[in-house]
Amino acid sequence: MNDITLTSPSRPKFFVPERTALDSGVERYVLKGGGTAAFELEAGDRLELSPLEGGQSVDVAVFAPNGRSDLAALGLKGQGSVTGIQNILNSDSEDAARVRFGLFRRGFDLGNAKASRVFTSDSVPGDIVALHAEKPVFAVFGAPAEPMVVWDQNPATDTLIFITRANPRFRGRASLPEPLAEPRLDIRVNVASAESFEVRAGEYIQIIDVQGRQCSDFLAFSRKALDNGVGSGLDATTTRTLNGSAYPRPGIYSKFFDADRNPLVEIVQDTVGRHDTFNLACTSRYYEDMGYFGHPNCTENFNNVLRDYPIPSHTGWPAINFFYNTNVDCHNNIWSDEPWSRPGDYVVMRALTDLVCAASSCPSDIDASNGWHLTEIQVRVYAADTMFKRSIGYRMQPDAPLQLTRESGFHPRTSQLTRNFGDYRGFWVPHCFANGGAIDEYWACRERAVIMDLSPLRKLEVMGPDSEQFLQGIVTRDVRKLSVGQIFYTTMCYEHGGMVDDGTLFRLAENNFRWIGGDDASLIWLKEQAAKSNYNVNLKTATSEIHNVAVQGPLSREILSSVIETPPGRPTIKELGLFRFTIGRIGGVSGIPVLVSRTGYTGELGFEVFCHPSNAPAVWDAIMAAGTPLGLKPFGFDALDMVRIEAGLVFGGHDFDSTTDPFEAGISFTVPQKKEEDYIGKAALEKRRANPLRKLIGLEVAGNERPSHGDPVFVGRAQVGTVTSAMRSPLLKKTLALARVDVVHSAIGAALEIGRLDGMQKRLAATTVPFPFYDPEKKRVRM
Repeated sequence: MNDITLTSPSRPKFFVPERTALDSGVERYVLKGGGTAAFELEAGDRLELSPLEGGQSVDVAVFAPNGRSDLAALGLKGQGSVTGIQNILNSDSEDAARVRFGLFRRGFDLGNAKASRVFTSDSVPGDIVALHAEKPVFAVFGAPAEPMVVWDQNPATDTLIFITRANPRFRGRASLPEPLAEPRLDIRVNVASAESFEVRAGEYIQIIDVQGRQCSDFLAFSRKALDNGVGSGLDATTTRTLNGSAYPRPGIYSKFFDADRNPLVEIVQDTVGRHDTFNLACTSRYYEDMGYFGHPNCTENFNNVLRDYPIPSHTGWPAINFFYNTNVDCHNNIWSDEPWSRPGDYVVMRALTDLVCAASSCPSDIDASNGWHLTEIQVRVYAADTMFKRSIGYRMQPDAPLQLTRESGFHPRTSQLTRNFGDYRGFWVPHCFANGGAIDEYWACRERAVIMDLSPLRKLEVMGPDSEQFLQGIVTRDVRKLSVGQIFYTTMCYEHGGMVDDGTLFRLAENNFRWIGGDDASLIWLKEQAAKSNYNVNLKTATSEIHNVAVQGPLSREILSSVIETPPGRPTIKELGLFRFTIGRIGGVSGIPVLVSRTGYTGELGFEVFCHPSNAPAVWDAIMAAGTPLGLKPFGFDALDMVRIEAGLVFGGHDFDSTTDPFEAGISFTVPQKKEEDYIGKAALEKRRANPLRKLIGLEVAGNERPSHGDPVFVGRAQVGTVTSAMRSPLLKKTLALARVDVVHSAIGAALEIGRLDGMQKRLAATTVPFPFYDPEKKRVRM
């Protein structure tokens, strides 16, 4: 490394909603492993870099305002190559596109720069590099990485970057973020004001909450309609009706309509996910009724900025209220609280016709709507040929840096077969496929074979001489009984016995494990426990490096056996036992490396095939080519929900959460009584085992009406439980449900009722039955 200063980074504080989580003037960013980032620095600004999981190289190139390479401005030495950064910039990732644009708009040429390596592949968590800007510079960071072989455990890892500004632009809070591309319009909407602007069809509109917790009302009118004397604009009631939701989101139901059902704009990106379409833009009457006479309001501000257009004034504008945190509760109250938006959060819309628009910076400082403090809004308009991927903002924790919805390595293939995608754990996943649908896919799984993208599953590498002992103190299964090449389905719990997550634990070698779970919670929990311990263990997130498809169904073994070759000494696909894994290649000895496990989530014979995302399209093609003659079909999440309920397989967030122990989740086998060593939650689980209060049961529901998750379960007037999952079984010709009920009413054959409407006006008769409903002896899984 170069000359560096070691110091303690400005660590984030515990998240408190009414204030920023970082110290005044501190900004935080994540440099993704294999990614890039760039920052404009002023004289006196300080940077602190720290690897989150270690083992990741980081290069930096520095430009003076005249475009010359100036590593010395950050106190760096060396004349290294920028090849690592350049290779990243040649990719089609969003962060690479933004850095390329940042260089282009400044006229800087990376080819004329030199780089310094501030971290090497020997870096470990806790290493810190501190840099100080002696003068204004533009710094470009890159974290070069090679694609990980799926059976290795060396994924690219992330680096945390803190910037402490010498001259904070606004009370120590964030500055205006860099444009996503070259904006045609770049408009500052000052505090308690509004601005109007025109947008052409196909252009993109970005509404930015610059400092966080500031709301913006938005209006849009068809230019053509205005020219024809029609002044109606975006209509919230029509929009809610056509979308079937409170407000549009990126995806298939993304459009805002006018009262004549003409689409005017569609949401392309949304980093907040909480807005309002129920209330008017604030009016003078609202403030007068509160005793604040003459208070600025959005309605009058809109009337003023639209007076040059043939748009009649309103006493209350029916606007789209971006960043407003409002909702309707079960008591028919519309409530409002502080916004969810953070500094730099935004919404990007695409104009579907020529528009006249207006946006406000809401002046309401008498309630929590704007966090009790007013700030500016920024509006940017980008050209129609700008590339914006549909995405939704996602944070692993409330105070974590923003991530945008990702496309898995298999997305180039699945997106050719359907447009019906939804966001799941920060990935776009197909709900069902065109020319088929969930029921068709269901039957394909039960009778032939299906292929499904399960890349959103979280992967964490656990390595080191103490890894077995470390995991033994966290998961409920006995890790000492796990052989190399074997997999345990297990749970991990909090101290009170509630579940963190369920998942599968792979043993790759004596001191090498891979955890695969459904949620970020398990990764966060494992990292927190590692930080508290003195174990010699290394944890590395591999979700971005390992993507996977499930190949499930009676013909899955036959299909994969013709595609995957395994080395001598490893089980072939035909030999592979249940909850075992093997390694192999597709396309011969020099072909695509894959790891194959005999696992699944369907109740059928099945496998999962893991590979690097760059190889995912070729893996999909090879499996589809072998399987299509046998009736292999793509499989979406809607059909998956059907087969997993039939098979009695639980789903996090539905059948269990942190208030549920494994016994109440119906997976008591994951908590063996003979495990001698202590682990987190063991004492609480022993008490819960001896004194059960609730139990997960199967229900056969009379009739064809399918209950919903959360429906109450009754005996007479007393609620005794809650439906967790439900489906109509095409094969069993029954309506089935999983429900968690009081143990007093859990006996097989008990008569219960499921409440609909308000729980009292309508009841569905149900009878408790054993589950799994389908193949209760699990003979098909063991085929």
